[in-house]
Amino acid sequence: MKLTTILCTVAAAAVALTSCVTTKQVAYLQDMTHESQIELENKFEAVISPYDELTIIVSSFDKELAEPFNLFHSGQTYYSGNGNGSNYLGYLVDQYGNIEMPVLGTIHAAGLTRLKLQDRIKSMLIEKEYITDPYVMVRFQNFKVFFLGSNGGKAISIPNERCTFLEALALSGDLNVFTNRNKIAVMREVDGKMVMRFLDPRSSKVFDDPFFMLQQNDFIITRDRGYKNFMESTSQALTVLGYVSTLASFATLITSIVLLTQRK
Repeated sequence: MKLTTILCTVAAAAVALTSCVTTKQVAYLQDMTHESQIELENKFEAVISPYDELTIIVSSFDKELAEPFNLFHSGQTYYSGNGNGSNYLGYLVDQYGNIEMPVLGTIHAAGLTRLKLQDRIKSMLIEKEYITDPYVMVRFQNFKVFFLGSNGGKAISIPNERCTFLEALALSGDLNVFTNRNKIAVMREVDGKMVMRFLDPRSSKVFDDPFFMLQQNDFIITRDRGYKNFMESTSQALTVLGYVSTLASFATLITSIVLLTQRK
């Protein structure tokens, strides 16, 4: 009887803790209302950093003029300006933020957006009179952010080279009710140092944070509320107590059978 009472008490406590998760603790952007408008101070463009991998394709109406400026695998279809062509060799941005392009030589790319790098290369081609009508396309090859939580980690590939904090949470599969939303960290390397900021997706102030716009190779780190561990411990305890209760019932049955046998 006492064991049954203990089991019921523990189960009731577990249910009570689960029901303690309120909308205020988990709902996103709670201070926004219908037709809310927020001025965005940050321009959502990723910038090139050391160790990024870039695809750079130069094309022109005169295919032969553009060919020396491209790195591509032998046997592949040459890029013709209409979107065809694939498997171009990538450019690795070195530790100083530079890339080495055929003919053009060293170009400093770190700190530029891909569009600005496109413009820089295009200007160099025209100024040096290599090509009068160049078309330059720059793309990131390795735009990923990393998600770390209590259930493990994973890399999230960003398909469009633009990712906000909220978009990354959605791509990661969202957060469970145990996640502490006012302690979601974004960590990135800035000037050779790892910098961490805590963002809270429950408030529209998240849009004003300089880390709201993610950069490639950022880490998103979540922490669980303390009662998740309690819930897991409670679940394990209930399992053990269930086994103990079964064994106790079985022992009681055997004892009753033995006593009945002795009376006969």
